[in-house]
Amino acid sequence: MKLSFRWPKPPGRHSRRPLNTDFRQQRLKAWQPDLSPQSVLPVLILIACIFAPIGVGLVISAVNVQNITIDYQTCHLEAPTNGEFKTIPAQYVDYHFKKKVTMQPKWTLVKNDQNDPENMTCRLQFQVPSEIDSSIYVYYKLTKFNQNHRKYVISFDENQLKGDALSVDDLTTHCKPLREQDNKIVYPCGLIANSMFNDTFDLRLFNQENTSASYPLSNSDISWSSDRSNFGSTKYNASQIVPPPNWAKMFPNGYNDDNIPNLHTWQEFQVWMRTAALPKFYKLALKNDDKSDILHEGIYTMDLGLNYPVLSFNGTKSFVLTNNHIIGARNVSLGVIFLIVAGICILFAVVFLTKVIIQPKVLVQHNYLEYTMEPRTRPARVRSFDKRAPPIREIL
Repeated sequence: MKLSFRWPKPPGRHSRRPLNTDFRQQRLKAWQPDLSPQSVLPVLILIACIFAPIGVGLVISAVNVQNITIDYQTCHLEAPTNGEFKTIPAQYVDYHFKKKVTMQPKWTLVKNDQNDPENMTCRLQFQVPSEIDSSIYVYYKLTKFNQNHRKYVISFDENQLKGDALSVDDLTTHCKPLREQDNKIVYPCGLIANSMFNDTFDLRLFNQENTSASYPLSNSDISWSSDRSNFGSTKYNASQIVPPPNWAKMFPNGYNDDNIPNLHTWQEFQVWMRTAALPKFYKLALKNDDKSDILHEGIYTMDLGLNYPVLSFNGTKSFVLTNNHIIGARNVSLGVIFLIVAGICILFAVVFLTKVIIQPKVLVQHNYLEYTMEPRTRPARVRSFDKRAPPIREIL
């Protein structure tokens, strides 16, 4: 006796045939443009007429930006320490001004504490040959620093940054290995906070020729307003937390009740926590938006506290002083791209127009309408079981 089992058949038969709709059966109405010279040439010319003036405007606007960039990574190695200024090598300097620069930038190294050889200040001296009456921005520029590394980008705890007093177990695992140190919580945890840029900038451009013409700068309102809501004052006690290892110079004795940083108001930290997409990037350090303050022409000095090492990863750090235009700092790339697109459109328009003039399209070519090849005939297939099929002789 054989036992058999069959799955119960579903009620009714299910067909895999698509529904009889215009969309499923691909019967929707479609429109395909007729790419004729009369339709393509005006489009190319229109694109060129739009992109060309935009590109010219962007290039002119970017060229009018005045700035100076000084790479000071080797200041502690090449600058004199006797108080005299030395001309900075040309490969470390880049500037663009409306007038000619008559004095090359210089630097000198100031040792703040003889007992602490690492406590040094790089004093830069540079000329501003033409007056700048617009807003001034001071950036620091880093190269070969990969803030876009996969593990680096996620190395922070969002809730801790907002002020929540999380335990070690509650901190995200992305903060490892900088979650705990000496049985205390690292605040703020993660690789991003630990590697924060900590070179200091003087809040004033000192005019050596006219002290009253010194230019004030501010480190307030330098972060994005949308980022400030992501940071809050911490609920930790000083006894619960320790600063990240690389903050030892900033907090030599650790945290106490008076020096715990308030991340909600610490905008330099907020700027650093917004990671860059490329290994070469600029981050805003200081600015002056007051239209009444004018950066007069003259010789200025800027003191930079040297704390951040870059030679270990073969990178560079630079001081950047600039004013901006409609799309930011001096960068002609976007305008050049617009001009290239306009040039390509003009080139293709000329090529197509030349072809139409030299080899015009004939409206009617009757030879394409003649059909001389006889179609092949295929004999009908007669099934042997079909008694109604006529004999082969009748077909022939």
